[in-house]
Amino acid sequence: MSEKKRVLILCTGNSARSQMAEGLLRHEAGGRFEVFSAGTKPTQVRSEAIAVMKEIWVDISHHRSKSVADFTGQELDYVITVCGNARESCPVFPAKTQRLHWPYDDPAVVQGSEKERMAAFRKVRDQIHGRIMVFLGETAPGSMKT
Repeated sequence: MSEKKRVLILCTGNSARSQMAEGLLRHEAGGRFEVFSAGTKPTQVRSEAIAVMKEIWVDISHHRSKSVADFTGQELDYVITVCGNARESCPVFPAKTQRLHWPYDDPAVVQGSEKERMAAFRKVRDQIHGRIMVFLGETAPGSMKT
């Protein structure tokens, strides 16, 4: 069996979208990938992201925000940006690295009640989950895109 593909998911703060994507891809891939996430300006993992992931039995409470600089020089198969800022300021990776851009609204900027804010996190979580399932189909052994 071939080595696991390595995936880095990037966002600005590495606090919500990229953290949820890391947890979802790791959960759904069944060990096919080594999955990491990082930020161009890392902060801390948002409690709302942890909570909405726990609702679907994916535990990201042990995750921490990391800097994209931590991955400089590493061999990666995919770099996935989940926000425009990360796409624009993403460092250069080796030519063999496939860059993908999956833009999502930032749920952390939503104002309103706790119910409204949590709804924003759930919406983005579900959008990311759907895109990950497509990605897994595209990268499945024997698919045209592997």
